[in-house]
Amino acid sequence: MPRTIAISKMRNIGIMAHIDAGKTTTTERFLFYTGFLHKIGEVDDGTAFMDYMDQEKERGITITSAATTCIWKGYQINIIDTPGHVDFTAEVQRSLRVLDGAIAVFCAVGGVEPQSETVWHQADMYSVPRIAFINKMDRLGADFYKAVESIKKKLNANPIVLELPMGVEDTFNGIIDLISMKALYFDPDTHGIDIITEDIPDEYVKISEEYRFKLVEAAAEMNDELMAKYFEAGDLSSEDIKAGIRLGVLSSKFIPVFVGSSKNDIGVQPLLDAVIDYLPSPLEVDYHGFDPEDHEKVIPVSANDTNPFSGLAFKVLSDPFLKKLTFVRIYSGSLKVGQAIMNLSVGKREKIHKIMKMYASRREEIQEAFAGDIVSIPDLRITRTGDTLCDEKHPVLFEKIQFAEPVINQGLEARTLADRDKLLEDLGKIAEEDPTFKFRVDDESGQIVISGVGELHLEIIVDRLKREFNLPAKVGKQQVAYRETVSETIKQEGRFDRQAGGKSQFGHVVLEIEPAPGKGIEVINKIPDEKIPRQFVPALEQGIKEALQVGPSGYTMIDIRVNILDGSYEKDTYTEMGYKIAASIAIKDAVRKASPLLLEPVFEVEVVSPDEYIGDIIADFNSRKGRVEGIEQRGNMQAVKGMAPLSEMFGYVTKLRSLSQGRAVYTMTFSRYEPAVIKTQY
Repeated sequence: MPRTIAISKMRNIGIMAHIDAGKTTTTERFLFYTGFLHKIGEVDDGTAFMDYMDQEKERGITITSAATTCIWKGYQINIIDTPGHVDFTAEVQRSLRVLDGAIAVFCAVGGVEPQSETVWHQADMYSVPRIAFINKMDRLGADFYKAVESIKKKLNANPIVLELPMGVEDTFNGIIDLISMKALYFDPDTHGIDIITEDIPDEYVKISEEYRFKLVEAAAEMNDELMAKYFEAGDLSSEDIKAGIRLGVLSSKFIPVFVGSSKNDIGVQPLLDAVIDYLPSPLEVDYHGFDPEDHEKVIPVSANDTNPFSGLAFKVLSDPFLKKLTFVRIYSGSLKVGQAIMNLSVGKREKIHKIMKMYASRREEIQEAFAGDIVSIPDLRITRTGDTLCDEKHPVLFEKIQFAEPVINQGLEARTLADRDKLLEDLGKIAEEDPTFKFRVDDESGQIVISGVGELHLEIIVDRLKREFNLPAKVGKQQVAYRETVSETIKQEGRFDRQAGGKSQFGHVVLEIEPAPGKGIEVINKIPDEKIPRQFVPALEQGIKEALQVGPSGYTMIDIRVNILDGSYEKDTYTEMGYKIAASIAIKDAVRKASPLLLEPVFEVEVVSPDEYIGDIIADFNSRKGRVEGIEQRGNMQAVKGMAPLSEMFGYVTKLRSLSQGRAVYTMTFSRYEPAVIKTQY
């Protein structure tokens, strides 16, 4: 079946924001106005189409990113609605990795909030062009101009206003389009489908002219032709302004800002128009991969249906009927049912038995998908999140997605021995889906330990075990996932000499370990080939990394650099196994001598509260070993920012509700590992 919509008329976009800024509500309006939904779903009522998990409906939050497709004015828009809660940032990250553009939604009351900053920087990392939507202008305390200023200050971005609000809070009734210089009113009787266009009211004429002048200047600066037209006529046509804005968005020179209230059906259709007008098609994005034989060699990838197939698996989802769904972004070529492709990340073939187009939890089976499409493929055997899929004869390797490491552990037990194997199997399925979730069986106690990035993250996983897998489990108290490092530089020799399996095993190496804050584990080979032949270096590196998996206190070691300095070699007597064990011996001895430190995760915390509770909140925060780093006024609320160790923040939500009579809210974002208060003694 041939392509029905030209690739130039495709948009792959994500909607990203802080929790409760209105992402899912905005997506629901998109689906309603494009005719995909005939009834608007509401997050608060648990009827939102995009929030299909039971936990999402009950809590009124998005937990997993949901993909869907709609048509607007002849353009195909593939939308991914992402979570706003910090515990599910990985969902945002892997979505942004495969999207061509994004809408950043900001609450008109809070402006740029902590999770807004996190997802914004993730979009920076993947160079995703963005437009901004200031939502919730109808809420008490809304301030459009302050929200725009927060984009400039907190995100170091260059916002260019394309729309102004008319009214604020309960008087907010429409928007001013600065390109057409017209006032737009959205008929509430038709859920805003009917848009009434009128002249700008007198009280808004002056400010509209001021902001339009800034807009036209910004558009004119995008190229010489537009600048020449601007100097000649003193203005630009609507088409020229749009052309300049598009250039600015694609080059990330500025961020167009739109305004409205998705819940009240104001300003959503112009936002849909902006997706078409300003965000890129797959033809306008530079994709590239790497040569699998030489990772320094960049291979350009063109979004063309006739090119060899290439794509990235960015999400895996367990499915009760199809076992497993793998979401794939196709970068080049086409994919047909029955086709065999190569999973380049693991070097094995996969067969395509079905291809599905997703509409949140609904799906439609198709026979062929093309460059630019986002599809799901059932029951791929070996493909995991971040794997590259491609034509076997034209290999190209895409960069993997790096995810946050878990910081919270929790013990888990099956209710019966018969359930234990099934529990481990189901945890394996969840770990396949969620790269930030891990589990292991404790060697000493035999207890299953699950690890995640936050309290809510683990809570949702335990709930899923009960509901989706019909496997209720006993859960222990949540605990901090500590790490270990070293605080001194130590040089250490490791020697292994033993008979094993009727063969002599020899190895000798001299290593140096040193602190390397923020670097994870680095192994640097400084030894010349004549000392130890190159073929034995991988065995040395493996021995080093395995020895650093568990530190003296039983926690994973991080932020250590290991330099391989010296060693010895004799033909026929020194072996790979010998070198591996010698390296392991040297590392363990060196770590004990290098004044090991216990590290604990420290989180950035922001508490937003009415003024009258701030004193009690700060006193409680200080008692939790927190460090207050700043307080700022936000309308009639105050925001307290600080840092606190995770170990002191368990159950904080209950305490905060008690201190503020339920009126304060907080967010926590992992920042870094710092030395725990007590130094580990050996």
